[in-house]
Order: sequence, then C-alpha cells, then structure tokens
Amino acid sequence: MKIIKALFSRAAFMVLMVIIEISVITSIFIFFGEQAEWIDIVLRIISLLIILWIIKNSRHLSSDMMWLVLIVLFPVAGSAIYLLIGADLFLSRTFRNIIVSTSGAKKYYQQDPAVLENMKKEAPDICGQFRYISKYAGFPFYENTDFSYYKLADEGYPVMLEEMKKAEKFIFLEYFIIEPGIMWNGMLEILEQKVKEGLDVRVMYDDIGSFMTLSYKYARTLEEKGIKCIPFNRINPILGAIMNHRDHRKIMVIDGKTAFSGGANLADEYINVKKIHGHWKDNIIRIKGEAVWSYTVMFLTHWNALRKTDEDFTVFRAEAEPGKKDGYIAAYGDTPLDADITAQNIYMGILNETAEYCYIMTPYLIIDTELINGLILAAQQGNDVRIITPGIPDKKIVWWITRSYYRQLIEGGVKIYEYSPGFVHSKVFVSDDRVATVGTVNLDYRSLYLHFENGTYLYGSEKVKEIRQDFLETCEKCHEMSWEESRNGIIAEFLLSVLRIFAPMM
Repeated sequence: MKIIKALFSRAAFMVLMVIIEISVITSIFIFFGEQAEWIDIVLRIISLLIILWIIKNSRHLSSDMMWLVLIVLFPVAGSAIYLLIGADLFLSRTFRNIIVSTSGAKKYYQQDPAVLENMKKEAPDICGQFRYISKYAGFPFYENTDFSYYKLADEGYPVMLEEMKKAEKFIFLEYFIIEPGIMWNGMLEILEQKVKEGLDVRVMYDDIGSFMTLSYKYARTLEEKGIKCIPFNRINPILGAIMNHRDHRKIMVIDGKTAFSGGANLADEYINVKKIHGHWKDNIIRIKGEAVWSYTVMFLTHWNALRKTDEDFTVFRAEAEPGKKDGYIAAYGDTPLDADITAQNIYMGILNETAEYCYIMTPYLIIDTELINGLILAAQQGNDVRIITPGIPDKKIVWWITRSYYRQLIEGGVKIYEYSPGFVHSKVFVSDDRVATVGTVNLDYRSLYLHFENGTYLYGSEKVKEIRQDFLETCEKCHEMSWEESRNGIIAEFLLSVLRIFAPMM
C-alpha cells in the first residue's frame, strides 16, 4: 500500500515529468547534432558567446563557475541547460508581479533623516554601512524600537504563542517550512480562534520548502477555516530558473506592533520536540516598535504580488509606543530578482568594519572568493574571527562541502568550531559588542543569490552583548577544528573540488 501511494504521490509525478523533460531536450539536441556540421558550429559559437556574457556580467563569478565548466565540457547541452535553469530569461507572472510590487512598496520605506544623522555621529567609522542599508538597499533605521533575542527556538516559541493570543487586528505569517505537529498545531489553534474573532489572518509558505510536509490541498484546507493562504511559487514540473528562487523568509507580524523572525521554521525539530540531527540550535528574535513596519511592508509586498488585496499598506501601520532608546534597528529583505546582493553586502560590511571580533553562526558554509577573502582579511588584521557550523549534518554532501573550506580559512587565521550536540541552524553575525544581524540568510549560494531572504540589523543596543554571550556559550559545546583535521587525502580533495563547482545548486 505504501509503495503504491508513493508511486502516485505528488513527488513521484514531479520526478517523472522532469525525467521526461530532460529526455526530450536531450533527444532534440542529439537530433540536431546529427543533421549537419554547420548546425553544430553555430551552436558552439552561441555557447562561446554565452560564456563571454556570463564572465562579463557576473557579480559573483564563483557561483557562476558551475555554468562555465558545464558549457566548456558540453557546449551545446550545457548552454541549453543554462538557458533553461540558470539564465532567468523567462520570468513567471509571479516574479513579474513581485518585481512590480517591490518597486511600488518602496514609497513605504521612509528614512527619518534625523535618525540617520544621529547614527553617523555615534559611529562615524561605520556610517557607510548605515548609508548603504538605508539609502541604497532602501531599508530605514528606526530608534523608537526594541528587540528580544531568544537563543533557542524552544524559548522563543512560547513567547510567539503569547503574542499571538493578544492579537486584536491581524496576524501575518510568511515561512519557508510549515509542518503539522506540536509547534504548528499550537499556532493553528490560535489562528482559528482569531479568525472567529474577526481578525485578518494570512499565511504564506514556500511550496518547495513545505513540499514533503504539507499536502497539495493544504492551502484550501486553511481557506476553509477562514485563514487566507498562499503557497509561494507553486512547484511546476517544467524545469526552469523560476523553480530555483524560493521564499526562505521567516516573518510573523502581529497588529503592526510586534514582529518575529530568526532562523526557525514552524516544525517540531526546530523546538527540539522531534530530534533528527541531535540538538537543534536555532534562534528567534522579537521586534517591537517602529521597526515592525518594515516587516509589515515586506510581508504585504509578497502577499499583494500573489493576491492583490490591499491598495494602501498604511492601514496596517501601528503607532509605536514611546520607549527607552537602546540602539537602532533596520529590518531588511533580499531578493534574487535584482542585481543587488543586499545580504552579502551587509555581511561583508560587518567584516570590513570589525575592530575586535566577529562571531558567526551558520548551518552551511559554501561561499565565494569575496567572502573567503573578507573573513581571512578580518582575521589577519588581528580580529578574533570565529565560525560555528553543525557537528551533526542534515545533508551529508553539503556538510562535506562546508568542511572543504576549513583548511583555507584556518590557514588564514579564522577559527572554526563544530557544534558537537547536533545541528546549528542559526544565521548570526555579531561584532564588537555593537553590531549584529539575525535572520534567515545562510552562508551559502542559495541564500546569498537565489532565495528571498530577510534579516534584522542591530546597532548600538546593550542587548547585542546577549548575542555575543550566546555565541560564546555555544562555543563551549563545540569542537574547534585544527588544521590537521581539515586536511583531506588527494582523492577526497579532488572529489570535493568537483562538488564545490556544483555547490550553487545544492
């Protein structure tokens, strides 16, 4: 019965369609390749032009190396696969709508010039980062705001439930993974109650992220309960770059007064109810005050691109209660649909401006030469640069590729620690007791270049020290990798080199 069910499952259908599509494309190219020599010559010239185009226009050549190698080895077939999957030549209506919606939402992100001036006076040495985030990337800083950092999702989850229970107007959720279980069911019960009370409740989840956890009809199930629901970028069996761009964001907004984000998805492993890869180390951040507005706009931008609901976002803006000033917050997003690499630029800005230490937690370490050089330079300038990665992997191949970077980084002065009890899923940078960012952006190609992501940039708060303390306490449960341990045999080095070429697709 299980075998029959698996054969007729949604996953099996998708795999079958992809196999058929690849077979058809291969057959077409074999057919043309056998027809005439001049056709082959023309196709090879086109392949050469594609290679030159990639080299000229790439902003992150390390991640595009995979396409260059593929096209050099298999000029015709490689070019076809690149145009199909890697070139973003054919945007779906979904992505065209997101581009339009993102452009239209820019008017809602308004930087208070006085706030920016105060920041520049307080930290003239890093004011370039402030200007980049607020003016070029377009995400304003706020000072009438506050945050709470929960070093484990286990600790943040009960707070999320309490805040949801207090909702009076609306609850918006946008998550990569939702899986029925203790965590999600606890939230769903509250959402159902709030719908009965007349609140505007909306849920958006990524269709690939939740592919193995939710049925194809789950959105309809929520709609029947009165919960508005959108599966982001529905999977379609036709291969293309469109399927490559996933909504990896984690956002909850309540009444425009409170927002939650961080690394945790809405599934039991994230709160250690279900243990698959040992202890799951993740975080949740709660934001209150004016900075919540940026997260509200981020959610509404995606929502209205997929389902036009709101003509005016400002009806969801809440007046922030005056509070004690404790630093500044900018909530930011990143999109693969423009030429900017906002998240990586923010990470690089933190590294470049580090004066004493930079501590990093990431589940994956698959990075280009720019980040490698940035990490090594920060260490060689005398800073304490440390990275915590998982001790127990969730994906073995990705873990091997992550480990392949250790030797070069350790030789450059960067300290690498593996979390012995299990899997680190936190995505954190913290530097010099004054700057931190907590969000969804892994140090890998998919997060930095292919996915929709979000983060919270924190400056000047005393609570930044709590994030540093969390890192140091986590370090005590880690094994520091030595240079000797980072070495691999000749065969392993060769295989890892090949895998690293194709890392952008993992």
